[in-house]
Amino acid sequence: MAGNSFGQMFKITTFGESHGEAVGVIVDGVTPGVEIDTSYIQKQMDRRKPGQSSVTTSRKEYDIVSILSGTFEGRTTGTPVFMVLFNQDMRPSAYDSIKDSFRPGHADFTYLKKYGIRDHRGSGRASGRETAARVAAGALARKMLERRGVSVVAYTTEVGGIQCKDFVESEIENNVVRACDPQVVGAMVDKIESLARVGDSCGGVVECRIRGVMPGLGEPVFDKLDAELAKAMLSIGAVKGIEFGAGFKASQMLGSEHNDPMDSSGYLSNNSGGIIGGISTGQEIIFRVAVKPTSSISVPQKTIDVEGKEQIIRTEGRHDPCICPRIVPVVEAMACIVLEDHFKRQAALHQ
Repeated sequence: MAGNSFGQMFKITTFGESHGEAVGVIVDGVTPGVEIDTSYIQKQMDRRKPGQSSVTTSRKEYDIVSILSGTFEGRTTGTPVFMVLFNQDMRPSAYDSIKDSFRPGHADFTYLKKYGIRDHRGSGRASGRETAARVAAGALARKMLERRGVSVVAYTTEVGGIQCKDFVESEIENNVVRACDPQVVGAMVDKIESLARVGDSCGGVVECRIRGVMPGLGEPVFDKLDAELAKAMLSIGAVKGIEFGAGFKASQMLGSEHNDPMDSSGYLSNNSGGIIGGISTGQEIIFRVAVKPTSSISVPQKTIDVEGKEQIIRTEGRHDPCICPRIVPVVEAMACIVLEDHFKRQAALHQ
């Protein structure tokens, strides 16, 4: 099965299924000698794990990460790091009644058409559970980026049409939706909980800010820094769109409005989102991703089964009524992986 690896000089390969024995990741290209322990990685895992609040799934996975190789006496050795998270709260029987039906919004139909076989237990490899492995790998990348003075922070800016007006970074981890504006948290939570009560879901927007990247990071043409970030974000199952800086509003602007002028102090605006020509400008890198509504809903929907027979389906089980709060650490993780990969490419360029 191709497509399970990401990156060039900092490379990750994930494995495992939603209701299988475990999910995990192999990370190659880790700098040797970096202090790392499971508690550092576990901090990020705890931000993504299910069952955190009333607006997330009730599935109880503690996501305890085990490092099986690549470290010695608390430091990375430079050899591949192998990390695994054993699944604990699996309920594959919840999918038995619909195992031959295609759930709208899921990869059931497409996986079957590609492979001729599919794991119907919670979407198998296509499940959001796979992102736990990404967060573990992203924690390693984050640790190395911290040594470079780079920080990555993501947060919810919109849920179900309710938008943040202010940016208060200190409040992001103090509310269950990880919103940057504490004034709209209550309305967001009410929206999500009201939809959950009727078996429906909603999407939203997650923004990410990257600070401390010097000018000149990135590759030209096909491996542009923004192109690689876009691929990373769109590889997350729930993400359906991405924009940098002014984003789609750029289509409504004049060149004189969108261009970022400069003086002796540097750039005077940041409509480019910190990347021009696929290479960092030294400004804050800013992008936003569109997160679709959770596909698993108990609202009756029309579909067909594997024999092409029409039917009505309801997806039961434990699912997030809004994915935004738990996708925030996944967005950060994938951004960290892209950045560390490009830092290593940059270092190789000047050897």
